Amino acid sequence: MKLLSTPSTAWHAPERYWRELDDATSALDAPFGVICLDALSYNAFDMVRRASGVPIRLASKSIRVREVMDAVLAVDGFRGVLAYTLAEALWLADTIDDVVVGYPSVDRAAIAALGTSPALAERVTIMIDSVEHLDFVDSVLSPQHRETIRVCVDVDAAWQSPLLGHVGAHRSPVRSAAQARTLASSVVDRDGFTLVGVMAYEAQIAGVGNRPSGRPLFGRVLDVVQRLSATELRERRGEIVTSVREIAELEFVNGGGTGSLESTADDPAVTELAAGSGLFGPHLFDQYSHFTPAPAAAFALAVDRKYSPHIATVHGGGWIASGTAGPDRMPQPVWPVGLEYLPREGAGEVQSPLTGHAAETLQIGDRVFFRHSKAGELSEHVNEFALVEDGRITDTIATYRGEGRVFL
Repeated sequence: MKLLSTPSTAWHAPERYWRELDDATSALDAPFGVICLDALSYNAFDMVRRASGVPIRLASKSIRVREVMDAVLAVDGFRGVLAYTLAEALWLADTIDDVVVGYPSVDRAAIAALGTSPALAERVTIMIDSVEHLDFVDSVLSPQHRETIRVCVDVDAAWQSPLLGHVGAHRSPVRSAAQARTLASSVVDRDGFTLVGVMAYEAQIAGVGNRPSGRPLFGRVLDVVQRLSATELRERRGEIVTSVREIAELEFVNGGGTGSLESTADDPAVTELAAGSGLFGPHLFDQYSHFTPAPAAAFALAVDRKYSPHIATVHGGGWIASGTAGPDRMPQPVWPVGLEYLPREGAGEVQSPLTGHAAETLQIGDRVFFRHSKAGELSEHVNEFALVEDGRITDTIATYRGEGRVFL
């Protein structure tokens, strides 16, 4: 699998795009997942453009398909992986030589495997935000009985607004340059660890669309909040990195996400970005003003019941995305155009009734295409994706699930 440097932009004509995907996969039984290679390629190269020369570390949780990850990492502008569990990182490190775990781990078996393998210890970096994380690693294997563990310090990138309070994800207790330096000193002064990186993920910018559907005034508020947050973080992150670099030779400073590639790349303290969701283009990422990802990944469900002339029911559909529960976390029906959920039923585990003018044309056995709200979570529901190029299936590629791997 190789990404296309000059992909088409067929999704600009949605009815044609979805009809062609439907035709290309007509022999498949639903449910199934599908990836359009043109759309995936467009997203990858557009992310590189938006990053303005700053390398992008690929966020694996937003993909969970190794063949896609390999193809993206072959593109100039992507470098290394940001994994979401240590067990996953060890698995990926068999073929990828630079894997950072984006979250602290208390997986004893995985820590033991990391600490007893020179090759893995050289390729994998763990995340910490307290001395207790170092203590936990030592409780599994003492420094005298393991390899030196590479460490990255996670710094809280949320904005403490005088008016709104905490804006962003609750990630790390480390916020200030003094706190970061104190923790960094603990790593440097301790046997069995080496400090190689600092990470600060601004979820309130990278993961929150500033043009929410049907809420234009709130979008303007988000513009102000995100601008003020970016300004505050740029200064604070710079102070943190300067202070930590005085005691450690950092290999990388990681920040950002799909929604903040431009602003994070503009921060001189950052040496690399992290992103992945923009590759698949889930529908939550339609809500940004400064980029528009192509809908590269989708899934199809079969109509198995016609409740009435105006209601067609598909089998399954309750693939609800993580985050604050709400309608925007449900998969979005996109083909045929003109379908919507029943407001009192929504997307169900085993059945999802759909209404709208297109429901009248659907018959038993027809398929409905959906976009997931998030990216990699779709991969937890299918064993493989059909890869479509030039109007036909050219390959099928396994998800983590299809390879028998479920990490979280």
